[in-house]
Amino acid sequence: MKAKFAEIREQFPILRQEENGQSLVYLDNGATSQKPERVIKAVDDYYRWQNANVHRGVYGLSERATELYEGARETARQFLNAKSTREIVFVRGVTEAINLVAQSWARANLKAGDEVIITEMEHHSNIVPWQLLRDQIGIRLSVLRINQKGEVCLNALKGMVSEKTKLLAVTQMSNALGTINPVKEMAEIARSVGAKVLVDGAQATPHMQVDVQDIDCDFYALSGHKMYGPTGIGVLYAKEALLEAMPPYQGGGDMIYSVTFDKTEYNVLPYKFEAGTPHIEGAIGLGEAMKFLQDIGLDEIAAYEAELLTYATERLKEIDGLKVIGEADNKGGVVSFVIDGVHPHDMATLMDQDGIAVRASHHCAMPVMQHFNVPATIRASFGVYNNFADIDRLIDSLNEAKDMLL
Repeated sequence: MKAKFAEIREQFPILRQEENGQSLVYLDNGATSQKPERVIKAVDDYYRWQNANVHRGVYGLSERATELYEGARETARQFLNAKSTREIVFVRGVTEAINLVAQSWARANLKAGDEVIITEMEHHSNIVPWQLLRDQIGIRLSVLRINQKGEVCLNALKGMVSEKTKLLAVTQMSNALGTINPVKEMAEIARSVGAKVLVDGAQATPHMQVDVQDIDCDFYALSGHKMYGPTGIGVLYAKEALLEAMPPYQGGGDMIYSVTFDKTEYNVLPYKFEAGTPHIEGAIGLGEAMKFLQDIGLDEIAAYEAELLTYATERLKEIDGLKVIGEADNKGGVVSFVIDGVHPHDMATLMDQDGIAVRASHHCAMPVMQHFNVPATIRASFGVYNNFADIDRLIDSLNEAKDMLL
């Protein structure tokens, strides 16, 4: 397996460069991933040979661009195992996807006193849209707490849901802790009271197989840049019947069938939710990134990154004064930690001098930091191009920086 992933690493040109005179060790995949040659080439080829607007032109260039763009939609359908491309809406990323659900489906279907349940480990993108909706129409926002390992309790969720619960919105994998939530079981609990289910898959999709039909969620959101694709592109999956009934999120070109000054007839799915000229090259690059992951095999990726996580956790725990934040039994390739007497930002700044790129932050998950009573953590998050030597470099740099700061 190591040999296979060593070959994969060679496909990422950015890793050939140096930072501060040291070879780059990139361990901030939870924030964004690097891009393989084939994704870069797919975007470059579009601009060189197929650049035209989609859906509107009857000339060959536009038709070829449309074919590539819609081909990416089919790739996304296969990647998520959606029933139809009508259920695949291109968006800018998970943030826009969740806001779309909040301002279209939820605002049209929820009323004052209805409940939305989120967890304590959510990214701000799955907190703030529901607070905005609460302020707009008076919904109740409830929080499923986590334990000291960074896990949710299914029994606690069972005790929370009621006939007032209309939506469970939950991350599949925590960006701050690495916790992998049992979203299928959580969805079953939500459905027992008739609630809908939204899953934030931003962190999950680069690391594990996702099957929206198996989860039986109503909405699933992903971001391309987290999974080796371009920035500014993502997918909202939603069950077709829900999308059909939902009002448009934005108005403009391409989401219309006909317009007069008296009325507008909206386009068919999924175009009803894709106003304006789309991020064409982004969708093409995302489709290529999904093929890249499928060619490797999501199960193989999960197994390899589990080995990296185990090795990194064991080595980190050898450092005096270091505490791992979040030790769920089921984790993805993320390890967050703090070191007694050292601010994470100071540590990360010094590590940059060694060519080590880690994130020192609240990771847009401030409630998680408040739960563990820390201002921030250092986070090492892994991707398909990372290896055991990267972890050894991480440990060496941590020890050197720690000696300088204490």
